[in-house]
Amino acid sequence: MTGARLDRRKRTAAAAAVILSAVSIALAGCSGSRLDPVSPVDARTVLADFKSRGVSSHLEALQRIADANDGNRASGTNGYEESGRYVEEQLRAAGYTPVRQAFSFRGEGRNKKRVQSFNILADTGGSAERTVVVGAHLDSVPEGPGINDNASGVAAVLETARWLKESGIAPANRVRFAFWGGEEDGLYGSQHYVDELSRTEKQQTAANLNVDMAASPNGVRSVHDGDGTDFGNAGPAGSKAIEDIFFRFFEENSLPAETTPFDGGSDYDAFLSAGIPGGGLFTGDVKKKTQAQVQEYGGQAGKHLDPCYHEACDTIANTNADLLKEMSAALAYATAAYATGKG
Repeated sequence: MTGARLDRRKRTAAAAAVILSAVSIALAGCSGSRLDPVSPVDARTVLADFKSRGVSSHLEALQRIADANDGNRASGTNGYEESGRYVEEQLRAAGYTPVRQAFSFRGEGRNKKRVQSFNILADTGGSAERTVVVGAHLDSVPEGPGINDNASGVAAVLETARWLKESGIAPANRVRFAFWGGEEDGLYGSQHYVDELSRTEKQQTAANLNVDMAASPNGVRSVHDGDGTDFGNAGPAGSKAIEDIFFRFFEENSLPAETTPFDGGSDYDAFLSAGIPGGGLFTGDVKKKTQAQVQEYGGQAGKHLDPCYHEACDTIANTNADLLKEMSAALAYATAAYATGKG
């Protein structure tokens, strides 16, 4: 998740203005196509399935890649390239045909050279007129391997893609699995993707499900506040349905969960700005866990949800494997619901 180099209060204010603008666009009829999620699977069955899946194997692979490449997987580095190859190999093995979407951005530092990077996209079958983009950023910060932030999100998306193929569910609506580059530098990959969409393609994008940090060691289960009732920043029309489908999964599995605001700090931002319904999952970064949260989730009060956020210590030891499986299962449940949803 980006944000270490930006004033979060400024970003939050800017994001609020953008989202309000996006809502206006949606109300004017320019938002993504209407899609009501309908789950074809039982939430408890999905969770049980994911408890036996090797979701953490993806973290182990990306940790090895970082270890072999100066301790990070930042965009424009060999570590990022090898991370991309790993994702592509996993997708091909599952029966997908991944493609790279190249882009560049101006890097930081005195020279400010352009950084060459790419997104990875892989589609299911189903109608392109109702496309659901399920994504996570693939890059880390230069300071560390980025295993919670965001190899955990990558693992959730990869395992959801694999599970959807294995489940026998036939998507009526196209699901596009996306792995974004340049997130930690300024959300460049997802912004490039949205910028490259035609007006028609934007209208045909029914939803964006985003996962950023899904295994925080002292984490919580949180879902973005799609209707704005808790934090005041609502997403475009349709975002509440995304919030609701995630909460349905947690409720049916008797797992406590809470809302988190759209603060502009992850790849959903470009979609919201374009009037596309958005939502997603997050387990926490620099905030400290409250006593009330300890009662709900366990863990340590007064300690950061992720004490290694954007640090070299964001290794596989900095993750909660059980939480990762729960959040990955939630993503799979919601993805299936949107893949088979009614327009």
